[in-house]
Amino acid sequence: MDNTTYAGAQMKIRKPIAEVFNAFIDPEVTVNFWFTKSSGKLETGKTVVWEWEMYGVSTKVEAVEIVPNQKIAIRWGEPQTNVDFNFSELSDGSTYIDIKHYGFTEQADDLIAVIRDSTGGYTTVVDGLKAWLEHDINLNLILDKFPKKSRHIAKTRFNNFYRKTVR
Repeated sequence: MDNTTYAGAQMKIRKPIAEVFNAFIDPEVTVNFWFTKSSGKLETGKTVVWEWEMYGVSTKVEAVEIVPNQKIAIRWGEPQTNVDFNFSELSDGSTYIDIKHYGFTEQADDLIAVIRDSTGGYTTVVDGLKAWLEHDINLNLILDKFPKKSRHIAKTRFNNFYRKTVR
């Protein structure tokens, strides 16, 4: 699958690598900065469902590869796309996370729209992650990205970002 055309986001998180890695594995942590509900923890070879209840959307997520404190690779959507979460320990004991979303089938303007929405979405995720882990603050970034009056826009953007929903 082509991984040269991708959406991405990255951020330094001033927490140990194990804590940052676990924030994406354990939904009890992840709900503080990304989705609102999950059917379970990420485990290699398992499929879970992530939900954004405020928008009425959800998606199936297959954990393809998990290398503790290094990498989480997932596949999701219809057609499926890949997301790699790569974690690096920095010399000061903090963590650098680099997220790449790739494998898009769209072309031209449609590809640009999907990459734009995906990059914006992952940037929001890492910003929320940073606030939660470093300062114990849930900024409600995902909720506030599309206030109630603009939820119809949210559904379209979420469908682009997460591909097709399962509900």
